[in-house]
Amino acid sequence: MSKFQERVFSGVQPTGTLHLGNYLGAIKNFVELQNRYNCVYCVVDQHAITVDQDPRELRSNILEVLASFIAAGVDYKKQIIFQQSSVPAHSQLAWVFNCVSRIGWLNRMTQFKDKAGKNRENVSVGLMVYPNLMAADILAYLATHVPVGDDQKQHLELSRDIAQKFNNDFGVEFFPQPEPLIYGSATRVMSLRDGNKKMSKSDPSDFSRILLTDDDDTISAKIRKAKSDSELIPNSNGDLQNKPECLNLINILAATTNQSADQVLSNYAGKEYSALKKDLADSLIQVISPIRGEISNLLNNRDELNAILADGTEKAAAIANPIIEEVYKIVGFK
Repeated sequence: MSKFQERVFSGVQPTGTLHLGNYLGAIKNFVELQNRYNCVYCVVDQHAITVDQDPRELRSNILEVLASFIAAGVDYKKQIIFQQSSVPAHSQLAWVFNCVSRIGWLNRMTQFKDKAGKNRENVSVGLMVYPNLMAADILAYLATHVPVGDDQKQHLELSRDIAQKFNNDFGVEFFPQPEPLIYGSATRVMSLRDGNKKMSKSDPSDFSRILLTDDDDTISAKIRKAKSDSELIPNSNGDLQNKPECLNLINILAATTNQSADQVLSNYAGKEYSALKKDLADSLIQVISPIRGEISNLLNNRDELNAILADGTEKAAAIANPIIEEVYKIVGFK
């Protein structure tokens, strides 16, 4: 039996209005996990500033992410929701991990390569050491489980490597090896305009994504215009793999109707895309409409949202502060 109490940690960046990928890939899982685990959910604002941010927009986005959590069903009275930068243990542990982690490990991170592109020499150091801060986010709470999308598995593996190296370097068994929790067909939601690209706030096309604040007509229009082709929907899963846009639509419908992708495919195989798109739009409206309304209500009372963050910060710090104190003793600071 593990000596570590089971605890889930996860976070979402406040980089603008959350979209369907954030909901299906993260927040929907947060709601399901809170019934089985002690959970710590974080608005990771320190990660957000690895790229340029407008300070006023950032503050507004922090509250919008919190509102989205609550509107989607995360219970802030039972679980911890807080703002990353309000708990200094994250930065403190990240520096220790900067000294434990290896440059070669960070150089292998594919997400850094994708984000830096050809401009690698000019991106912030923060973007490169982002995975070390992510490891600190998780391990500052001795978290044992982390819900991750496919694109985050490599970062979680690095967190495990850092935890193991810290334990080995100092001859302790202090940090756990956090395990991934990967859920459902739409863990990674793709762009509605390009099935090979992840749905993203940074895509120049508004029609590439469904926002949690989109009204019903906008959702219908975006799904109607989602990229497809003139052929009928494939009859087999093998053929579906060669049609990334179709696969994406089927995965989204599966995730929003609690079916498997195979079940959805069996219902639409051999049919035109219009039938799939109509049902998908209806399903998304049913899911997003109540969330959208509650987000709006919550954002009308920002004082209450700030109070929720303050309460969450106090609870998070009560867990993380003793852990960073012990880390400081282990490394010789105290």
